[in-house]
Amino acid sequence: MLTFTLPDGSSVAVEPQVVCNAGYAGRDQAAVASHIAELAELGVPAPAVTPSLYPISPYLAQQTDEVVVQHGRTSGEAEWALIVTGDTRDDVLLTVACDHTDRELEVHGVAWSKNASPDVLGTAAWRLSDVADHIDDITLSAWVGHGSDTADTLIQSGTLGDLLSPNYWLDVLAERKLLREGTIVISGTIPMVEGIDQFADSWRVAMTDEATGATIECGYRVARMPEPIG
Repeated sequence: MLTFTLPDGSSVAVEPQVVCNAGYAGRDQAAVASHIAELAELGVPAPAVTPSLYPISPYLAQQTDEVVVQHGRTSGEAEWALIVTGDTRDDVLLTVACDHTDRELEVHGVAWSKNASPDVLGTAAWRLSDVADHIDDITLSAWVGHGSDTADTLIQSGTLGDLLSPNYWLDVLAERKLLREGTIVISGTIPMVEGIDQFADSWRVAMTDEATGATIECGYRVARMPEPIG
């Protein structure tokens, strides 16, 4: 069960039923195609269609401060998330998210890599209807940490206008009869700053409504599992 605190101090609890991660979801699909070509050179298989939508296990939608991983080549992605709390578009919350992804597994299948680690969600949310008229201006930023002795480094910065809109994905949900309580869609991500080590000890993502100054954050440390035997 996930619980979200709203600006008026009330809270909404939702049990995830269907969770989907969007991929290649930039609003500029020409730039997306260029990015896919770059990834192909690194061995990441190209999607059959763009944008893509990958179902993941519902238990992977988590509100946690620690993500446990199997090796050192995993990283987060700054995203937003839609939380459907009822059967209409008026029953949708917006929060911040960080999609932690296994980059080693990604070269074998993006859908597999998305199921290897949690999607970390914020504990606060806004009603989508309350920010819909300026949604594109909301900013999205991520910072990574490398050890306790160094300051966090900005690795992603953009706006929700860089990504396909929440309404685009609500249309997809409605078409697939998934616009119902417990459905969660996570947006896909914005580009990373070149030259920053994404394989970090911690991730922090912030989504800021520039109209009000309100910010929703999520953050977590990355912990390695013990080495396997056998």
